[in-house]
Amino acid sequence: MDHSGNGAGHNIETALRREVSDWRLWWMRGVVVLAAVVAGLTISGFTWLAERALALFFIGHTWNWWAPLIWTPLCTAAIVWCTRRIAPGAAGSGIPQVMAVLDPAMPPERVGRLVSLRISAAKIALTSWGMLAGLSLGREGPSVQIAAGILLQAKRFMPARATISPHSLLVAGGAAGIAAAFNTPLAGVMFAIEELARRPEQRSSGLIIAAIVMAGVIAVSVHGNGTYFGIIHGVAIDTRLLLPGVMVALSAGAAGGLFSRLLLASLNGTGMDAFSRLRLARPVLFAGVCGMLVAVIGVVSNGATFGSGYASTRTMVDGAAGIPPIYALLKFLATWLTTWSGAPAGIFAPSLAIGAAIGNDIAMLMAHTQVPALIALGMVGFLAAVTQAPLTSFIIVMEMVDGHAMVLSLMACALVATVIARIISPPLYPGLAALQLPRVSSAKA
Repeated sequence: MDHSGNGAGHNIETALRREVSDWRLWWMRGVVVLAAVVAGLTISGFTWLAERALALFFIGHTWNWWAPLIWTPLCTAAIVWCTRRIAPGAAGSGIPQVMAVLDPAMPPERVGRLVSLRISAAKIALTSWGMLAGLSLGREGPSVQIAAGILLQAKRFMPARATISPHSLLVAGGAAGIAAAFNTPLAGVMFAIEELARRPEQRSSGLIIAAIVMAGVIAVSVHGNGTYFGIIHGVAIDTRLLLPGVMVALSAGAAGGLFSRLLLASLNGTGMDAFSRLRLARPVLFAGVCGMLVAVIGVVSNGATFGSGYASTRTMVDGAAGIPPIYALLKFLATWLTTWSGAPAGIFAPSLAIGAAIGNDIAMLMAHTQVPALIALGMVGFLAAVTQAPLTSFIIVMEMVDGHAMVLSLMACALVATVIARIISPPLYPGLAALQLPRVSSAKA
């Protein structure tokens, strides 16, 4: 017995000595923390830049209603031209790129084509330009690629025998990007597991949490600790909410599955329709056409579909009027066209706006009193259907609206919507990530 006790004491002493005396371990931790701080500051700056760019666009739109009909297509064509010439890896959301470089099939020497400081800088500039153009896009997906590019650079400053792998840094960076963009630390952890790593990684869990904490602290310090869409007070689950809740889950699931399938078919680039041929042969001209259609939709909606959709979602959550009844359909089309154009564009925020509109429309149709609750269910349902990541989706919405009392209903809606979406479409982000591999591998060095 004494020998066993001495052994336990010796193990504790050895572990303590190793933790305190190994300078390499502390150096690696310090480098990761510093990189996470830089990532948090960068995402906060990116958030400010994107919001100011969108505000400038709306100033121009207020000045003259038809200005977007000229400005938006010209900017979209220019954005796609710059993206293709300067940073092809910055096109699209950013999440598929991070997933692609995490794939074992990705050649290590090609990682920099999709995730790097250069790509991160280009993503910030081009996505903000997209906001200035009034395109229907979000900044949360791009934040994943931006933060992953910053965290990946930490490897350069670590000892040669460092135990932290580039894979772990990429996962931590992507998770930190979501946490800082949405101010949702728990969602960052779940996003790392459910979307990026696809499995719980015990060895990098501490790294993920450290990156999320530091990036989140920076974001909160800059923007405050307010919820993204305000507060939705949860309601008890009873028979009054059951029927409209089921309708929201089914509708959001079907719409999200259709959206995912449409994006996969459009971005695959192998279609034989006239638009796909034009996109392949004249990508810049095609981007201009998409920009024109986005501008027309925005003008028809009196500006509601321009930008990320944050303002429209907040308006619905607050119960204010002014959102057109067909907003969900118009935002759906505007977001699809923006993504199809080839411009750097995230879909998280627009997906939340579309889902909120679905919930709001069903609440109005049924004259239901719990409108904010149905809006929250619509947000989680559509996002879960598009991403087919139900855990991440319900945690994001729960944290954004401080809706902890709605955990069970949000979770149920996310699961139902995901099942419906899986019948309609394969998973979106893995499908888009698979498209990145052959393109990067076949690109000229």
